[in-house]
Amino acid sequence: MGTGPAGRVDAASSDGRQYGTEVLVVGAYYADLVFHGLSRPVRPGTEVFARGFDILPGGAFTSAMAMRRLGHDVVWSTDFGTDVFSEQVLAATRAEGLDDTGFRFHPAPVRSVTAALSSPEDRAMVSYQDPVAQYPLAAVLHEHRARLVILPQLFYGPDVHAALRVAHELGTKVFMDCQDVPCTLETPTVRQILAQVDIFAPNAEEALRLTRAPTLNAAIDILAGLVDTVVVKRGGWGAIAVRDGQRCEIAAVPVDVVDTTAAGDCFNVGFLHAHLAGHPLRDCLATAVACGAAATSALGSSAAPDLTELPQWLARVSHARQV
Repeated sequence: MGTGPAGRVDAASSDGRQYGTEVLVVGAYYADLVFHGLSRPVRPGTEVFARGFDILPGGAFTSAMAMRRLGHDVVWSTDFGTDVFSEQVLAATRAEGLDDTGFRFHPAPVRSVTAALSSPEDRAMVSYQDPVAQYPLAAVLHEHRARLVILPQLFYGPDVHAALRVAHELGTKVFMDCQDVPCTLETPTVRQILAQVDIFAPNAEEALRLTRAPTLNAAIDILAGLVDTVVVKRGGWGAIAVRDGQRCEIAAVPVDVVDTTAAGDCFNVGFLHAHLAGHPLRDCLATAVACGAAATSALGSSAAPDLTELPQWLARVSHARQV
């Protein structure tokens, strides 16, 4: 054992490497303005009333908080300002006991806001972010020396490509979500970056758009040729995971859906929780589905399960089918 950055305690992994923290989350906070219980879809020129409304912490907060609830050592690298939304999310991080050594504070507003229009089937979102100078990803990776880094969207560009090389030099495993990022595999550096990602977790629509494949199976095959582990979220149709030629499928958990806003992030956290424990692919996928389902049972990420709640959700998951 030794002392890492900011007085953190280093822990040796099974491969003998020394890490400063177990999990590093890199990404912006969002204050989610959640309108739920919509009577009909929202279309231009119309007004729709929701049955409920709340303001909840979201964005990368969800990944950091949900990993913390499942007992992991987490550092969240993000930016806050002087605005009311920063203040609200900061209060939530303190209530959850999140480590603040990765926070950067700015003497001006850093507003990150999403209006989420949530229905039981899906949600639409409108977002806004104040511009803020990005702290280099490579520097964050060097500073915290994590066992695993969670990137909550598909970051790309030469700086990201270089930073992921740093991650692998440090022995840091890279998890990347996709989100609604306007790029394809033909966008410069995207293909090269995915080749450096250990686990990639788009939803079905994102996988199709990114690959421009005619079918989801074709998209999964393309992505599996680039990334060690591909996990595809399919909402009410469950999920698919592929690793080393092994493919698992699992059905969704029946649940009375309140809000789907944080389901994808909680799904990711469930997969990573089991992955870090060394569980096989089918168990990682089952844990992912359990955590994603739990998140839909309340607004935002408020129902992300902790270690005492996870077993009851896992008991509701069907066995993964290996194909």
